[in-house]
Amino acid sequence: MTQNPVNRAVDRATGNRGFERAARGGHVMSGFVHLLIGYIVVRLAFGGGGAADQSGALGTLASTTGGAVVLWVGVVVFLAMGLWRLAETVIGPHATEPSTEDDSSFFDRMKAFGLAVVYFAFAYSAYQFARGSGKSSGEQNAGLSARLMESTGGKTVLIVVGLIAIAIGAYHVYKGASKNFLDDLKTSGGRFVEPLGVVGYVAKGLVIVGAGILVIVATLRSDPSKATGIDGAVKTLGEAPFGQFLLVAAGAGIASYGLYSFVMARYARM
Repeated sequence: MTQNPVNRAVDRATGNRGFERAARGGHVMSGFVHLLIGYIVVRLAFGGGGAADQSGALGTLASTTGGAVVLWVGVVVFLAMGLWRLAETVIGPHATEPSTEDDSSFFDRMKAFGLAVVYFAFAYSAYQFARGSGKSSGEQNAGLSARLMESTGGKTVLIVVGLIAIAIGAYHVYKGASKNFLDDLKTSGGRFVEPLGVVGYVAKGLVIVGAGILVIVATLRSDPSKATGIDGAVKTLGEAPFGQFLLVAAGAGIASYGLYSFVMARYARM
């Protein structure tokens, strides 16, 4: 079938090894971010402070020697991964592999587009922290939620956002428990790959589900202070019975996803 000019241009771009390597770097940076989030969560379990989310991880990185340089690298690789996901939106998943009929899957293309938005948001956050102007995403979420809760339409938007978060989290749990993540790899798994993927996806999914539930509950109670995203979900978990144990388990699970991200950097089908 003859390709249109856009598809041909995207094909040429994804055939560039430098572009692919930069995009794979997005997995590496994501791995570091998740490891830092896991560290913050465990620290919270033992009375430490910090925001247990992406902004907290980037802020921690920015405060270290050489952290700004790493953040600028993060901006580049996150942008590369975002552009790669946009390419998959146009020509289908696994752009470096021979095309198949399955590449026309609407779900796969929309998932790629959603991931593109996520990685562009990561790039923007890394850019802000690299410049020294980064802010807590939890505080920003609470402020936005407060404004939306002032109207019925705004509350409806928040509930829809909460339901979407629950669906995304549930998908992560399913992907981990069913080991479907192995379909994204060029390897069949292994002694360490499967456990990291299962634990990482399930743990991250449960935290995202918790964040979605909190958004809905906060909206129904008109309490924007609880609608702070992943950080709020983690800290609420710490207030539950056996909270310290649950926080340690959540931190270890999120860190497992971080380690699995390094596996994806090497073996992901691109």
